[in-house]
Amino acid sequence: MRRPENLPRAAALFLGFARLLRDHAFAIAPEQITSFMQAVTLLGPRSMNDIREAALATLAPSPDRRDEFEAHFRAHFYGDAKPSIEGEKDDETRVKDDRGTREEEKQTIRQEKSGELSSALEQLSSRDFQREPDGLGQFRRKLASALPARRSFRTMRTRSRGTLDLRRSLSEIVSADGDIPSPLLRRRQAVSRKLLLLIDISGSMKLHTADYLKLAHAAVQGADRAEVFTFGTRLTRITSALRIRDREQALARAGALVDDWDGGTRMGPTLLAFLSVPRFSAFARGACVVILSDGLERGSHAELEIAMRRLSARAFRLSLASPLAGDPRFRPETAALRAILPALDDLVDGSSAKSLTDFILSLARPAPAAASIWKRIS
Repeated sequence: MRRPENLPRAAALFLGFARLLRDHAFAIAPEQITSFMQAVTLLGPRSMNDIREAALATLAPSPDRRDEFEAHFRAHFYGDAKPSIEGEKDDETRVKDDRGTREEEKQTIRQEKSGELSSALEQLSSRDFQREPDGLGQFRRKLASALPARRSFRTMRTRSRGTLDLRRSLSEIVSADGDIPSPLLRRRQAVSRKLLLLIDISGSMKLHTADYLKLAHAAVQGADRAEVFTFGTRLTRITSALRIRDREQALARAGALVDDWDGGTRMGPTLLAFLSVPRFSAFARGACVVILSDGLERGSHAELEIAMRRLSARAFRLSLASPLAGDPRFRPETAALRAILPALDDLVDGSSAKSLTDFILSLARPAPAAASIWKRIS
């Protein structure tokens, strides 16, 4: 989709409606916005109902949020009063992408000293990262070559162990007036798999969040392709912030992006929100997905189980790194952990940066499934 400044003036109204929906946590991909504007162009449109039908068909609001969609449509296009939507409550999962240039609506920011227990209640706060470096340079240098590799569809020239490059070989024969030179070979390239880090920043993870963010910065700097999201009561993509080379600046930028530091935990809904955005879920396809969380889900764990099974189906390897697993007495005995254990490839110690870096650097080596390991230990 073209940049807003290159769009016709009449298109700004339709782009603004799509942005309004995204600001209110509707899962809308850029491709859907493009389709909406193309549909409006094709229809004419002859009436406001044509615009409404185009929006319904392309932006595809879920049935349970249809009334909310209609209210926002009337507010935006008819100038009705801004609706008071019942869905805009503290228990709604919001998605925030750091790639955007618009700031979300300002919220009251509180610094909370508590947060030792897991909770589903949302509380917004900021976070400041001002601590000394902790020797992640070696991890950053080794990461690109340590990640699992896959065979790419692109090929490269090689002198041995390849297949015949028929086109180049025939070209060489023609240029040599029919002489038969040594055959030219090509082979498929090997590329590192993507690394996706999903970091729990709820109150129960407060003691580990700073170390996790530093490790995430090293991963983004060292890996060829890495993506980082935080989740608590909301989902926030912070990859762009962590691409800043200076770590203090990168973490300060990430700290400003995230609104739900040290708040409640909605692991299942936030992971489902991640999977509901096509561009985000594409990050998990064929990737090494590492979730840094204690797995303490409050209430029903049905959504968490669904999300983990979907992630497992997309990912090359799905791992949960829990700081609780650093205790020798730890066993996955909560209902949530028992439910998601069959979907996990790994359930490992996430209590220290050293244990995490060692694990991530070993992802290319095969290991037994998490369920088989923990059944033997139990």
